[in-house]
Amino acid sequence: MITRTVEEHFSGRAAHVCEIDRQIVDASTTPGLVNEDPKKTSLHLNRRAAFAGVQMRRDAPILTLTSDKVITHRRVHKTEQTSANRWHFQCG
Repeated sequence: MITRTVEEHFSGRAAHVCEIDRQIVDASTTPGLVNEDPKKTSLHLNRRAAFAGVQMRRDAPILTLTSDKVITHRRVHKTEQTSANRWHFQCG
């Protein structure tokens, strides 16, 4: 299994991509309660469990949120029900 660091996910990315990620983490909760868990292709944002994932692209991140109910919003581009009480939403 390939493991990457948080810094490796930002390598070669536009500066505003890093800033967007910081804003997502900062807005998620009180600092220190959310940790970034680097995976091969994304960063998972965790409290007790993963509630979001951020895939880095060169010019923009792709944010995937997890919820126990359906969310409808103009910025949600993809909705997937992964179990009876779990939904994933891709936002841009």
